[in-house]
Amino acid sequence: MVKDLFERIQNNKGPLGKWASQAEGYYVFPKLEGELGPRMTFHGKNILNWSLNDYLGLANHPEVRQADTDAAAKYGAAYPMGARMMSGHTDAHEQLEKELAAFVMKESAYLLNFGYQGIMSCIDALVTKNDVIVYDVDAHACIIDGVRLHMGKRYTYKHNDVESMEKNLQRATKLAEETGGGILFITEGVFGMRGQQGKLKEIVAMKKKYNFRLLVDDAHGFGTLGKTGAGAGEEQDCQDGIDVYFSTFAKSMASIGAFLAADKDIIDYLKYNLRSQMFAKALPMIQTVGALKRLELLRNHPELKDKLWENVNALQNGLKAHGFNIGDTNTCVTPVYLEGSVPEAMVMVNDLRENYGIFLSIVIYPVIPKGIILLRMIPTSSHTLSDIDETLTAFDIIREKLENGTYKKIADATKVDLDA
Repeated sequence: MVKDLFERIQNNKGPLGKWASQAEGYYVFPKLEGELGPRMTFHGKNILNWSLNDYLGLANHPEVRQADTDAAAKYGAAYPMGARMMSGHTDAHEQLEKELAAFVMKESAYLLNFGYQGIMSCIDALVTKNDVIVYDVDAHACIIDGVRLHMGKRYTYKHNDVESMEKNLQRATKLAEETGGGILFITEGVFGMRGQQGKLKEIVAMKKKYNFRLLVDDAHGFGTLGKTGAGAGEEQDCQDGIDVYFSTFAKSMASIGAFLAADKDIIDYLKYNLRSQMFAKALPMIQTVGALKRLELLRNHPELKDKLWENVNALQNGLKAHGFNIGDTNTCVTPVYLEGSVPEAMVMVNDLRENYGIFLSIVIYPVIPKGIILLRMIPTSSHTLSDIDETLTAFDIIREKLENGTYKKIADATKVDLDA
């Protein structure tokens, strides 16, 4: 007898979905209201927000808001109406591609309507079943989902581990010699959870020994790293060694969309083989014109990045001075590692939000090992030194409550129904 397809779904909501009744609307799918920025409203209370990726503060920059408004008035939300290949191509799209390519020091670029599906489609287009993929075990979900489309062999290496990289390149080389295929190596410019830069310089150096092509997802590096803001490759002085560069507009550019940059022949190939772009609506003019203004500001106003890093350094140095473990981040992403159970983490975050007015992202098991609580903070150029001092004071208090068992007692008394 054939089972009802929905039986499994109704009986198993998934590792996160099973907690929806207790967590939704507060710990997951929270509603942040008001103008985007460091101060917003959560459940009717004013909070200090460390959970927005608006690194350069462009979301509410007056020139950006005006450019978005003017584009909306001129074109509406629908234009261009169709996939780029068939009916959605404009001078603005081409201009943005030229400027993005020049900014990241590549010959050519191609706009993507969404970053997540764009990089998935890029991976799919770059490889055949005879090719081998080597990628970081901690790669973002969009990369993992792209790799899942691959019908050939793939190997993961230990996170940012050069020895493991080389070991898996050796395995990939042996297999590719047998299949007659090539090797695609994938990593990130910045790992958005822990804040480490990918070992791009070391990976590029391996090209002298192994024949592979390198795809880098630099979503968190674009606009924040490098002398000009061109990303992790510029920061590590190895941009030339990145064969296909990807970034999204959802971080420093404070918008929607993404792009790929590479040699012209590679971009020309991708334009005609990226299924997510060939069969989906082009990036609307509001986002395209708006991105041109954002890129102009990013290029011409280095003080935005300077202010960002002033805040990053103040926050990270302050946390270390107060004895907090922030791991080995060398980017704007600021993780704070504490020891505790999932129920304790829930109580602690509730305390932070309700009694100290601080909102941030919390990462717990099964995303990270049991017994670890990761508080992930995203400083921006819009934050102030006063915001940082306020946060450090609150963190000292909540750490003390965690260590002296206050949160455990509350969790036990309220019977927080989550796996410890």
